[in-house]
Amino acid sequence: MESKIKKIAVFTSGGDAPGMNACVRATVRTCIYFGIDVYGITGGYDGMINNRISPMSASSVGNIIQYGGTILKSARSKEFRTSEGRKIAYDNLVSHGIDALVAIGGDGTYTGALKFSEEYGIPVIGCPGTIDNDLSGTDYTIGFDTATNTAVDAIDKIRDTADAHNRVFFVEVMGRHSGHIALNAALAGGAEGVFIPEKENEFEDLISFHKNKRREKQFSIFVVAEGDEEGRAYELANAYQQHFPEADTRVTVLGHIQRGGKPSANDRILASRLGAHAVKGLLEGKKGVAVGVINHEIVFTNFEEAIYGKKEINENLWIMNGILTRS
Repeated sequence: MESKIKKIAVFTSGGDAPGMNACVRATVRTCIYFGIDVYGITGGYDGMINNRISPMSASSVGNIIQYGGTILKSARSKEFRTSEGRKIAYDNLVSHGIDALVAIGGDGTYTGALKFSEEYGIPVIGCPGTIDNDLSGTDYTIGFDTATNTAVDAIDKIRDTADAHNRVFFVEVMGRHSGHIALNAALAGGAEGVFIPEKENEFEDLISFHKNKRREKQFSIFVVAEGDEEGRAYELANAYQQHFPEADTRVTVLGHIQRGGKPSANDRILASRLGAHAVKGLLEGKKGVAVGVINHEIVFTNFEEAIYGKKEINENLWIMNGILTRS
């Protein structure tokens, strides 16, 4: 594969997601396969500015595919948001002779990559690493499957104690602007209701249903996306308690537990595919795009669409969840 690119650097940025290490591994080893020198940038854009840039080898990424987090670390960089900071970052890349970048992260990472590539013309391809699954241009993002499985495992455990004490639990999962984790975890966990930013009036519908059709089962599990417009888990639990004073209501916030842990097989495979195709895309002359998988096929989407395109929840899952919880 003929290409002008001789050196590629890879970095992870923003919130960590299970599978990032698998993506780094695939990027590094694909570069080596095609005879490209590969560098790792420690600490995302902050590491780029502070010149934490080092060569990587096949052994650098040995025995990492099964670990969560990221061996390249991650950080948010206020300095990179300034033109002066980006100039320093570019000069550091030039000093190492780096021709192109693979950026693994979410919309903030993509936004920085878009600005950087526009200002300096350096080819960048993004890999969607975020548990929220909120980026356009791909059916799934790296870490989403693992985060959902973590949430479902927690819901299963909470259900045991909810049943034992006849309690009502509101379980808050991550997703400030996205209900993907909440909806999928609620469906897989057999929850009695789910509250997500994309849908309105869920709480009123829930209260109406429970008042008009009280069921024999005395315990319930409700899943709440942390950014749900109806209010977060504590607010919803308090409101529920006001309607049903007899209910023994509890709240569990899963928080950052969803970010950690060994990536699932699906996330490892997805991350490996995306990392490898990011390198291949750069060598084919692509730039300013994000790599993704749609209907099991590799696709490339421009950064603007990946960042700003609205990614809807699966409406069929929403409808099915309503059927299963209202019968």
